[in-house]
Amino acid sequence: MLISGAVFALMMVLGLLMRAAQGNLIELDPALFYQILSAHGAGMVGTAGLSGAAIMWYFVGRYVPLSAKMYWAFIGLFLLGVVFILVSIFIGGYGGAWTFLFPLPAMSGGAWEPWAGALFILGYTSIGIGFLLYYLAIGYSIIKQYGGLGRAMAWHVAFGGADEETAPPPAIVAAAAVTVFNTLGIVVGAAVLVASLVNLLFPSFAVDALLAKNMIFFFGHVFINATIYMAVIAVYEIIPEYTGRPWKTTRIFALAWASILLFVMAVYPHHLLQDMVMPGWMLIMGQIVSYLSGLPLLAVTAFSLCTYLVGSKVRWDLASALLVLAIAGWSIGSVPAIIDGIIVINKVMHNTQWVPGHFHIYLLLGEVAMSFGFMAWLVRAREASQEGMSGLDKLAFGSYVLGGAGFTVMFLISGAMSIPRRWAVHLPEWTLQDQIATVFGGVVVLSVVVLVLKYVGGLRR
Repeated sequence: MLISGAVFALMMVLGLLMRAAQGNLIELDPALFYQILSAHGAGMVGTAGLSGAAIMWYFVGRYVPLSAKMYWAFIGLFLLGVVFILVSIFIGGYGGAWTFLFPLPAMSGGAWEPWAGALFILGYTSIGIGFLLYYLAIGYSIIKQYGGLGRAMAWHVAFGGADEETAPPPAIVAAAAVTVFNTLGIVVGAAVLVASLVNLLFPSFAVDALLAKNMIFFFGHVFINATIYMAVIAVYEIIPEYTGRPWKTTRIFALAWASILLFVMAVYPHHLLQDMVMPGWMLIMGQIVSYLSGLPLLAVTAFSLCTYLVGSKVRWDLASALLVLAIAGWSIGSVPAIIDGIIVINKVMHNTQWVPGHFHIYLLLGEVAMSFGFMAWLVRAREASQEGMSGLDKLAFGSYVLGGAGFTVMFLISGAMSIPRRWAVHLPEWTLQDQIATVFGGVVVLSVVVLVLKYVGGLRR
């Protein structure tokens, strides 16, 4: 988690530099801007995956034996991929963004050499192989312990009418579901990565661009959602320690996770609503499933959390505050995402800053907050013996909430004003929002530095 915390802080600094450049507060060469954009996107998504994986591994390990060798193999392949990606960007000049849309890695218009695109793809491939090993280890242990992934996901309770007392704990239900859908997502991602690499090395090898785009967005959407669904296990496991009420696997909970398994994989066409050559039924499906996908989160996890908190004598400290914030941020961030999934709105809003607005909400105030909440919980026993939040805790938490809310809302405001996303240079009429966002972003970075230093201090004690 120390690696994740430090990289989160570094990636936030890169994001801050981009907002400052857009606001004309500093000067960045556009080519460097897009390199930073690529590093920031790949770095934040990858680190969210790494932190979520650490959380899931930790809590699944409470219920089933796991192989430490497999985890270290995962970490090794992950770090190897990071090295490849950094070299491709900051030495090779790759600036095609974390989505590596075909045929950008191979057709840069002279912005970077083909080897840089190939190395970026190899970096992703190494990370993907690492995650496959990770899920293989977890899936094998869960199947061995519970007799199959279906029973691990409590389908015998959800669909078979079995007693809820026979259901696995929520951490296992979530881990089994994530293992299924993210393994499928990574396999699809690996296929399109290999196809892109072969096309880059042998241009005569034809790749259907629309098929490649579908595969990329299926992989990307599934993966980024998996990071949050892995991290939410911390809420299921830690919050009961503060409320004194166990989080149980009920029939509704099992049904919610069964629907998540379907919705996470079916909703990705809402990223392709502007691709008019897509089959109409897929675009309609993307819009409908966008509406439905928020229900398991809002109606089950968020509602259940409120139920657990109401009437409980919660012992508030930094860890519990961050975890509750994470569910709130995740829930709030899903709303502008659902709005963007409406076809008539998507036509106007999708290429604006509305989109980074919604995903920064549920990542910055969702997954990242879960990760820092988990980190604070890990070292809480080593803190001074006082109960509750210290003055520094309150300052760091308040700054994180204020800075995160202000930073993300400025994206939404900019999107509502039709300010485009991914532009290195902004018109003078757009810079005020960029400058305000930069101030809020600076507050977030400072609060994150405090959170990381507190974690380091806790480890040393």
